[in-house]
Parts: sequence; structure tokens; C-alpha cells
Amino acid sequence: MIRAVLLFAALAAPAQASTYAFCWRGDEGYRIEGWITVPGGAQGVLTEDDLVGFEIMGWQDDAFLGKWSMRDATEGTSWTLRFDADRLEFPMGGFRENDTYQEWNANGYANDCGNPGFGFNGGNRAQDICVNGIFIDESGIDPDTPLRVQPQLTNPCGPFPMSALPQSHRHG
Repeated sequence: MIRAVLLFAALAAPAQASTYAFCWRGDEGYRIEGWITVPGGAQGVLTEDDLVGFEIMGWQDDAFLGKWSMRDATEGTSWTLRFDADRLEFPMGGFRENDTYQEWNANGYANDCGNPGFGFNGGNRAQDICVNGIFIDESGIDPDTPLRVQPQLTNPCGPFPMSALPQSHRHG
């Protein structure tokens, strides 16, 4: 009897969620470091409604610009996300009808991220960011640039540049 109860509990329990990190590199030193958590066993293209967790943090070189999380979303937030759980990437290209459009607290004009605020837009003209309600045109890169995820959560963009270290930690 106990063995049957344990087997039923194991079969009824939801699969563990999976968390991945990602790094987006725009022009002029702009970048996003983020993470996405999807339900265990997720397959196919997921939307913002399917996620367990999501957060982005923006930088220009070593200057922090802001962050945004799906927990911050309100009814008026621009929040469209597509994630291919099979290929472990965000489909890009910027067309809603192809499920390649992304707006993470930034609409198609990348000017509605709040002030203070931060957001990302993957539209058909470019992938770019919004900082404090302002479209950062110089951050833009080709709309078809791939955006994949990785299991390394602590440092998705790689090692910090030496210029980001405090003066006392630099060796010359």
C-alpha cells in the first residue's frame, strides 16, 4: 500500500521547473543579462503566460541601467514573449504572425518602459532597449540575431571585463 501511494505521488507531482540564463549583446556596449524559468517538461513555443519566472537586467559597458521582471508586469505593461523550449532559444525576427516578436516591458517603439524603468524590444526593424521611458536607438542590432539560453546562471555574458573590477583588484 505504501509503495502504491509513493508511486502515485511521484506520478502526480509536477516535473521540476528548468531555469536558463541568457545574454543579449546590442551595439555601443549595451547588453542584457537575464534568466527564464519554464515548467518542467515544457515543449514547443511558450508564451509569457506559460512561464514560472523571468527577469532582465540592463547594462552599458559596466554601468547598470535597470531591471525588469515578470513580477513587475501590470495590466498596461507591454509584455509579449515567445520561447522555443525545444530549441532553447527566443525566436527572433520581429513578426507577431510568425511568433518571433518580443516586447519585455517595451512596446514596438521601445518608449514605454517606465521612468525609472528598463525594457527590451525584438521588433522587425531591430532588437533594442528602452531606459527610463526613452528608446535607445544606438543599442539596436539586426532583428534576426539569435538569442539562445544556457544553463550557466551565474554569469551568462561571460567574465566581467577587467575595467569593471575595483582599482584595488587590478594587477598591472
